[in-house]
Amino acid sequence: MKKLIALWVVLKSFKPLKYIIVIVIAVLLIGFVDENSVWSHLRNKEHMSELKSEIDQLNKEHEHNKEQIKMLDEDPKAIQKIARERYFMKADDEDIYILKEGEEPASAPQHEAAQ
Repeated sequence: MKKLIALWVVLKSFKPLKYIIVIVIAVLLIGFVDENSVWSHLRNKEHMSELKSEIDQLNKEHEHNKEQIKMLDEDPKAIQKIARERYFMKADDEDIYILKEGEEPASAPQHEAAQ
């Protein structure tokens, strides 16, 4: 207990201590606790980079869609091609076969031999 009292007396006599404590508390508040903290700033910067990459991807998709619209406006056979590919439409004299990959045919049930 005497050591604590001695430490308190030394710290109390050190005048710039209260300024140091206030500065440390302010740095902690500004750096980590506040809504405008450095931590929040770093998270927002990371989120912005994700959003920018998403914007780039959407711009590419937009350009692709604009090209498809232009192609559909200029070429009437393109509409027929899309109708055949996406909606499985066919001409009257055609047959369409849809093949699915990765599915195994269902096997017939096996009967046990009576003994």
